[in-house]
Amino acid sequence: MSESGFKVHALELGPMENFVYLVEDVSTRRTAVVDPAWDVDSIIQAAGKLDLHITDILLTHSHHDHINGIEGVLNQVSAEVHLLKPEYEFWQHELDKPRLHHGGDEISLGDSRIKILHTPGHTPGSACYQLGNEIITGDTLFVFGCGRCDMKGGSPEKMFQTLKAMKERLPEDMLIHPGHNYSVKKSSTLAEQIEGNPFMHYEDEEQFIHYRMQVHDKTRDEPYASLSKQQLKIANLL
Repeated sequence: MSESGFKVHALELGPMENFVYLVEDVSTRRTAVVDPAWDVDSIIQAAGKLDLHITDILLTHSHHDHINGIEGVLNQVSAEVHLLKPEYEFWQHELDKPRLHHGGDEISLGDSRIKILHTPGHTPGSACYQLGNEIITGDTLFVFGCGRCDMKGGSPEKMFQTLKAMKERLPEDMLIHPGHNYSVKKSSTLAEQIEGNPFMHYEDEEQFIHYRMQVHDKTRDEPYASLSKQQLKIANLL
């Protein structure tokens, strides 16, 4: 359990190795489901076994593999759906009274505070959710990887700026909870990502774009392992 009074429970669900998170406020048992998808019964059962009361749904972005369980969850519990306004406008889906946010907003979950970071790149309104010294990153930042930028709404330019800002502004001991289990590790610290995530090594935007759009998917296979700056240099990729 975090000293801040919350717990983050990870469920790996579906054919794309999605992580669905239950964020628990310990004192009140209020719980937010992050990116409900694939197996709603498992989500509800996991909450029940832990005696948690689902009151909120947090969306990191609107791709099908992260949101296909929303309706199923709402059919079983009364919860408020949260997402960033730019993502809602990009998605163009008629949700029933969602709560729309801007980057920097905070959500109260019992006694816990969740800060929303606007982290575009994978989609225009991608969000990361920060709780104390932990952060749920969706498809923005994976362990030793980052989200694709070649789908509708993707932007390698914005992804470069997003990752640069995260590297510069977040504490290095922050614990990262990614949106997929694509790596040799299920979670990681930002320090480990600065050291071993190839997307964190680029200081030049054009080099980053070239690597993200033309090189990475042809040269790396899952599960992603650490790739140092020196290794990129030896491979003439930096």
